[in-house]
Amino acid sequence: MVEYRIDRRSGVATYVQIVQQTKQALRLGLLEPGDKLPTAREVVEATAINPNTVLKAYRELEREGLVEARRGLGTFVRKSLGARPVDSPLRAELAAWTVRAKETGLERGDVEALFTAVLDEHFTADQGDGA
Repeated sequence: MVEYRIDRRSGVATYVQIVQQTKQALRLGLLEPGDKLPTAREVVEATAINPNTVLKAYRELEREGLVEARRGLGTFVRKSLGARPVDSPLRAELAAWTVRAKETGLERGDVEALFTAVLDEHFTADQGDGA
């Protein structure tokens, strides 16, 4: 089951963070079709956010066709995203690169900025971002 982590200082709306984290879990194969998302109550207890925020995120995921709400049962994954990069040999290369970056003194924000810049160079808007 996915565990949501909310960063209140990120400037990203809370419901968007839930949507993004769910999509990431789908891309990594951590969530698969048929899996149940945590209930709104479980998310509220774990993150101390408003239940309506969770429901808004789940409605957005449902609108995108990624999940479906089953009355009285919960919200379930309908389809996955991506090609399971968690199993990719590229993951090990990226992990090694990340260790090297950290050893050279880069902080998480520096690594994120560098990685985003490289992604932006190689994945243009006309190729789509997969979101």
